[in-house]
Amino acid sequence: MKKPIIGISGSTLIDQDGIFPGYHHSYVNEDYVISVQKNGGIPLIIPFNTDHEVIKEQVEQIDGLILSGGHDVTPINYHEEPLEKLQETSPQRDDFDFTLIKEAMTRKLPILGICRGIQIINTYFGGSLYQDLSYRKELTYRHMQKYSPTEVTHHIEVQQQSQLHDILGKNSLIVNSFHHQILKDLAPNFKAVAHAKDGVIEAIESKDYPYLLGIQWHPEMLHESQPVMNQQVFGSLIKEATKKGI
Repeated sequence: MKKPIIGISGSTLIDQDGIFPGYHHSYVNEDYVISVQKNGGIPLIIPFNTDHEVIKEQVEQIDGLILSGGHDVTPINYHEEPLEKLQETSPQRDDFDFTLIKEAMTRKLPILGICRGIQIINTYFGGSLYQDLSYRKELTYRHMQKYSPTEVTHHIEVQQQSQLHDILGKNSLIVNSFHHQILKDLAPNFKAVAHAKDGVIEAIESKDYPYLLGIQWHPEMLHESQPVMNQQVFGSLIKEATKKGI
């Protein structure tokens, strides 16, 4: 059976110093590549670009899509003005990710959004974000942990009647956490299927699309310290993508 090709959305890294300050690099964190490869998929980094026809052609090469982490989502996308604690944004990358979602759905591909990925999914479909954790009125835990990315630091509760529960096979688990933005208004036709104990949404899934899942933590960074969770999350995407690649 042919191994499915899993596209991983790329970003741009700009040199701040060195011999070429301002030089742009296309990249993704290697953990995404390792996680796809370990779980039976063929990783393919999709370089960031602004040409919609090129993006369409890129998506035609893949069997499943991962929306990776990175920049804050531009608040104009959810009809807000930028607040003081907003960090670096990239409207061009937002448009790139939005186009990836559109083209992937046209081909009925499975889609997994991680960290920024869940936020992009939520805003693409009409939801909104808190531009910083501090703007949420309720007591909020530390979601930007200061530990190693391989450490897990807070609990989440998973809704039983959900695709995510079927994937993980448990009601509660401990996750790593590296984000200062969180979901506010949930997009229509989505349901929140996991929450931190402070009420912050940790995972969403589509009500009417076969596999469209967003998670706020970073399972790709846990491929060695939490291999079972890593296998469950990436394995489920690759299993769905295999159906497209046959």
